Amino acid sequence: MLALQDYNSDKSDSEDGNDDNSENLTAHLKPLSNSRDKISTIALNSAPTVITKDDVDLVKPVDPKTKEVMYNPKYDEMYAPQVGPSNPFKTQQMLSTRNTLTGYAEAAHISSFEFENQRRTFHSYGYAIDPSVDSITTSQPLIVGDREKEEENKGKSVFEAITKRPEDKRKRQRNDNPGDIEGYLGPWGKFVDEKTVMKPNEEEKKELDEILAKRSKTGKQTEEKTAEEKTILHIKDAYDYQGRSYLHIPQDVGVNLKSDSPPEKCFLPKKQIHTWAGHSKGVSAIRWFPKSAHLLLSCSMDCKIKIWEVYNERRCIRTYNGHKQAVRDATFNNSGTEFLSCAYDRYIKLWDTETGECKSRFTSRKVPYCVKYHPEEDKQHLFVAGTSDKKIVCWDIRSGEIVQEYDRHLGAVNTITFVDQNRRFVSTSDDKSLRVWEWDIPVDFKYIADPSMHSMPAVTLSHNGKWLACQSMDNKVCIFNVLNRFKYMRKKVFTGHMVAGYACGVDFSPDMSYLISGDADGKLYIWDWKTTKLYSKFKAHDDVCVGVLWHPHETSKVATCGWDGVIKYWD
Repeated sequence: MLALQDYNSDKSDSEDGNDDNSENLTAHLKPLSNSRDKISTIALNSAPTVITKDDVDLVKPVDPKTKEVMYNPKYDEMYAPQVGPSNPFKTQQMLSTRNTLTGYAEAAHISSFEFENQRRTFHSYGYAIDPSVDSITTSQPLIVGDREKEEENKGKSVFEAITKRPEDKRKRQRNDNPGDIEGYLGPWGKFVDEKTVMKPNEEEKKELDEILAKRSKTGKQTEEKTAEEKTILHIKDAYDYQGRSYLHIPQDVGVNLKSDSPPEKCFLPKKQIHTWAGHSKGVSAIRWFPKSAHLLLSCSMDCKIKIWEVYNERRCIRTYNGHKQAVRDATFNNSGTEFLSCAYDRYIKLWDTETGECKSRFTSRKVPYCVKYHPEEDKQHLFVAGTSDKKIVCWDIRSGEIVQEYDRHLGAVNTITFVDQNRRFVSTSDDKSLRVWEWDIPVDFKYIADPSMHSMPAVTLSHNGKWLACQSMDNKVCIFNVLNRFKYMRKKVFTGHMVAGYACGVDFSPDMSYLISGDADGKLYIWDWKTTKLYSKFKAHDDVCVGVLWHPHETSKVATCGWDGVIKYWD
């Protein structure tokens, strides 16, 4: 830049007309040309020469481990020797190409069938073709193993039949013409010599007849005669001055027995106010008269069913005799005009409550353990019974026939309880499970079973229809939420009593503040429903207290029954 400035200044001086300075100009230009040559050489030497990888590596190496090449390599590149440092610690044997742990094994061209054939021949007969010698090159294959066996079998393998099997191909009847609709057999034709009906000869027939005659004598089931049904009326005034029977709800007892609303507040029963004695053996169940509960029905092990007054004189009104063995359960229909009883004589009987007449008998030849009417008014002709052969049987009273069977339990069915506005029912069984059924659908849609669960032979639905109280055989009362997908309430457990082995009943107070239960020692237990705290317990019976019922219209009245044969009323 300095040289150019000098040149420009000199040029301006020469333009002013000073010719004498031309010599000076030439003198100035010489060093200028020299400086320009220097600048050009500096500019050329400023970027260093760089050698690329391609100038050195003329062959692009291919990694020997590469399975796929994404370009088209040349022959030199494919077969170029491996370069790079070798592992100094590897021996020559380790550096060699290997496909097994010990070395390199060439692929042997032998079929898997031939190999398996020879292996099995050696295992079965003790000889095989020598695998180390190529048998194709030799006219006679060399044999290894048991020579004597090989000569005996003439060198045959397992695949070749040594002993000829008998001809087992049987001829079939054939008609392959599909046009012949009636006579077309296709592949389903029978064998020519096939006998579909086999008849014993005369000697065999005699023997069989003798065996059958013996069996019929030993296993002859004598048809049991049903017990004759009788009834005894124990009161003189069966009808009042208006012609109303004892089924009529009394209105002079100080309590509105027709009300639908439960008492506002319930209290603990403390003292015994009455004893109903009349059964000669243990009482198995007690039931209130529907809605009003002014009568009490009891069934006993003395084969009798009795109905009692709850108010006024508290007399025994009527006895129903009709079962040969102990009565297990009884249930009223919605109006209370009829009731069903089931007993160990395998019969379910339908009784008229007022007259004591036995209207119908039902039996499935199995012991019914529980019986329940369908609660809907339009289905009062149907009832279900849980039997000893693991079934729940639905009967139609009108026809006297079984109309549905629910057969999914693995043990005898103990209880049936209608829930969810009578659309479903819950059953418990000796198989330690709880099953929920849709009405008239014989497949359980919910199955509740847990390794910790025990058999639950007594179940009660709460008055509000939300909770199911189940007496469990591990000495506790389990609660299930009916509304919330039959959830087991693990935290709501009532304990303290001893019931193992007995179907002691449970019940709720009408205002849902207490839960009561019987006990194997004859005690009555009362718990607080909300806190599950045990409030009270007292001796109610001399033997097992098997049934407890809280009166639906009274604040503190409870009826209990036991195996000592008495029914007690507490207040």
